[in-house]
Parts: sequence; structure tokens; C-alpha cells
Amino acid sequence: MHTEPGLVAILAYDGLCTFEFGIAVEIFGLARPEFDFPWYEHRIVAVDQGPMRAMGGIQVLADGGMELLDTARTIIIPGWRSRTEPVPEALLSALRQAHARGARLLSICSGVFVLAATGLLDGLSATTHWRYTEELSERFPNILVDPDVLYVDAGQLITSAGSAAGIDACLHLVARDFGTQVANSVARRLVMSPQRTGGQAQFIPAPVSRTPRSDLSRVMQWARERLHEPLGVRELASQAAMSERTFLRRFSEATGASPKSWLQQQRLARARELLESSAHNTESIALQCGYRSVESFRVAFRSVVGLPPSVYRERFGREVKTLSM
Repeated sequence: MHTEPGLVAILAYDGLCTFEFGIAVEIFGLARPEFDFPWYEHRIVAVDQGPMRAMGGIQVLADGGMELLDTARTIIIPGWRSRTEPVPEALLSALRQAHARGARLLSICSGVFVLAATGLLDGLSATTHWRYTEELSERFPNILVDPDVLYVDAGQLITSAGSAAGIDACLHLVARDFGTQVANSVARRLVMSPQRTGGQAQFIPAPVSRTPRSDLSRVMQWARERLHEPLGVRELASQAAMSERTFLRRFSEATGASPKSWLQQQRLARARELLESSAHNTESIALQCGYRSVESFRVAFRSVVGLPPSVYRERFGREVKTLSM
């Protein structure tokens, strides 16, 4: 049973980053007739008075001013107009108040500089575009900046890396609210992968590899079909007809992740699907996803998803009778 996801307030201001703003409107503001449950309400919130011009000659009309933040459950902060321009104190105060009453704040790209200025990120992990991570660390030394990931979920505060990583962060929030099946459906409508592997390190400029990647794609699909088996680097490298050392290097270059972390991601993604849509009990799901014990599965699931498998199923699963082993 899906509950009301509440109001999503998307900030707009003069000098708005058009792409990041469009991501939030597309995901949270678009009508979703394919779903039979309430979708997000959304409002465009004006930070500035007067005309608000976005890049590309677009002018944005807002639904209201910052008073709308008082009732928002989620606030989206697109890329800020200039990393060096001070953030209006009225906006900082409104964001702090929203956070204090339990609202979720999500920044995209350089929008993290707005969140950083509130002080709410002090002592927490955060990320931004790889071009700005060093600057963020220097200007806000109390923030634990992770330069390698696509987004960081710190509970009420979610920060994404550059531009398109905002899609990953927003889909992650949808998955938190509705489960992975709904998030995957939204991703399919966007014509994109529901969950990208690796971090933003894979997008930092580097010499273009001439090695074809079709061999790795084939091996990755082979592994997805055998997640119940005890797969490791040896098995994957053998399937790719490479030495383990060569396979590790090429896999990391192609995905930005190690085979071990990629396999963990795939196993847990499969587990989430089974918890949402199947009647199999936790022990059966653990075995189907390649975990040697149900306890190791519970630990891994909770550390990544943030919920025990049983609670995740209660929140996002269909009403089906659980099957015993």
C-alpha cells in the first residue's frame, strides 16, 4: 500500500541550470497515469523576485514564493547559478527550518553549495560534480566529500554528482518512497538504466580505450543469470577468457567498480525485486541471490538499503502470502 508521497518543491532562481531543473520536473511533476496510486504533488518555488531566466533563454514562472517550503516534504535544489555567489540568507533559513521539521533536501550538481552553506552537511558525507569536489572540500572542510560516487544518501539530505547524476539521485528517492519496481518503471519511461553501476570516476576525462567492451557485457549478463551461484573474479575472468589481473583492470575501467561490488549490487537489486513481487521467504531469497546464509544477506541488505528485508517487504511488497522453503 503506497502512502501519499507529499509535496515536492523545486527551487527556481535567476540563472537557473535548465537541465538539472528539468530532471526534477520530469521525475516529480510529470503525470503518471500508469500508476494506480497517488504520485507526488509538485510546485515551482521562486527564490528571486521578478523574472527568473534559465540558461538557453528560457524564463521560468513559479507557483509561489518560499512560503511553499513550509509544507514541502521534499525540496529539490538544482545547480546553483554561481558557486561563488552568496546564497540569500532567507533561502538558507527556510531550508534549515524545513530540515528541522523533517523535510528531505536533495541537491543536484552545484546545488550542493547551497546545502553546504546551511551548515546541515557538516559532519556528513556528500558529493558534487567531479570538477567541484576539491573546491567543496576546501571551502567546507567539515563535509566529508566523496568524489567517486553518483550520489550520497545521508537520510534527510541527498547530494548528487554532476548533471545527469541528478536522475540517479531522484530515482533513488522514488525507490525509497515507492520501491524499486516503481523506480524502474519511471526509469523505463525515461529510457535509461534503472541503476547505473560504478561512480563518477568513470566519467573523468581519460584516454579513450580502444578495447571493445562487448566481451564484458556478455560476461555481466552471464553473471546476472547466475546470481545464485558463488561467483568470483576467477569464474568471471574465465568466462571472459582473460587472466584475473587483466579482467580486474578492464572491468574497473569499464564500470568504475570492482567485480565484487558490482556483484553485490546485482544481488541486492535482485533481492529487492523478489521482496517486492514474490511470495518467497527471506531464506529462499537469500539463496536465490547467492548468499551463503540468511544472516549475511540481512546484514548486506540493511547496510546498503537501510532497512531489514522484512521491513522493506512490508513497505514495498505486494500483498501475497509468503511461501515457506
